[in-house]
This record gives sequence, C-alpha cells and structure tokens, in this order.
Amino acid sequence: MRSIQAAACIGMAALLAACATTDSDHFYTLNGPATPAPTAQAAAQPVYIEMLAVNVPAQVKRKELVVTTGAGQVDMLDHHRWIGPLADEIGHALSLQVSAELGAIDVYRTPYPAGAAPYRISTNVQRFESVPGQYALVDATWSVRQVGSETVLTCRSVLREPVGQGYDALVAGHRAALAKLGKAMAAAVRKGSGGGC
Repeated sequence: MRSIQAAACIGMAALLAACATTDSDHFYTLNGPATPAPTAQAAAQPVYIEMLAVNVPAQVKRKELVVTTGAGQVDMLDHHRWIGPLADEIGHALSLQVSAELGAIDVYRTPYPAGAAPYRISTNVQRFESVPGQYALVDATWSVRQVGSETVLTCRSVLREPVGQGYDALVAGHRAALAKLGKAMAAAVRKGSGGGC
C-alpha cells in the first residue's frame, strides 16, 4: 500500500514539475516607447486625419509572432503573441505617431465637423519580417489624399531596424520602424497630398 502511495506521490511531483516548467504566455504591443510625446503645437484650426484600416500579408495575419529562422523557413511562436490583431496594432501605432507629429485628431469611423477635410491615409504592408537577433523590417505602400481632393500622393517605405537578441528587442525594432513610417506620413500631410514622398 505504501509503495502505491509513494509511486502516486512521485507521479504527482513529476506532473507538478512539468507544469512548472511549461512556457508562460507573453503578449506584445506595437504601441509604446518608440512613439514620442507630441512635439508639434496644435494649429489654430485642428488637423484631421483618417488612418484607414491597415492591410497586412496573410502569412503574418495571426496572433502569434511569426519569425524567420532560415532561408524560406518561419516559426509561429505559440507563447509569444500580439495583444490584438497585427493589422490593428500597426494601424494604432501609425495613428498615434501621425497624430503626435501633427497635433492632429484621428477621426476614422468618427464624425467630424462640417467643412473639415481630413487627410485620408491608406497603408498596405507588403512585408513584415521578424528575424531574431538581426532585424525587424516593415515594407509598406501608403497614400495620402485630402477628402474632397482628387490629388493622391502614393509612396513606398522600406524600413529595416537592426535588433538585438530576444523578442522584446524584435518588437522594439518594429516599433521604431513604424515610428519612422508615421513620421514620413506626417511629413506628407504637412506638405499636402500634392507634395513628394
């Protein structure tokens, strides 16, 4: 009887030890330190933007971080996930950056004053690459058009940030890349959609 109890205790201890070593889940966001506090003074007339929903490649349109591990090889990290859909995370990060740069108000899906002409910003991410210990890359085609105008500015930005080891560094690299992309978008709005990239 005692040997059965001892075996049961050993089995339970082994099970608890296995549970204790199970990887815990980690959640990441693209909003954070790479987005600075507003530096632009608010204009007498508010600037309105509409950061439209972002398109991302199907390969990375998932909760798990997708990392490149070799030529043509990727891994999905079950225990390392985005806190929300990746397209939403990118869109929110860009909205915050552009709004901070311009002192603007993002009125996407929100009523805005009569007579206002928001700058509509559309973003299509072509590549969103994550290579641990090497780089984070965002390759995006984007456009700016003021509502009511037929003039459209279309640009492409390829932003590659070197990163250190670890997934925190990888996410920070993507934040830095998106901060630069947001600054480029804000510069285009300042020039008017008829300006250059």
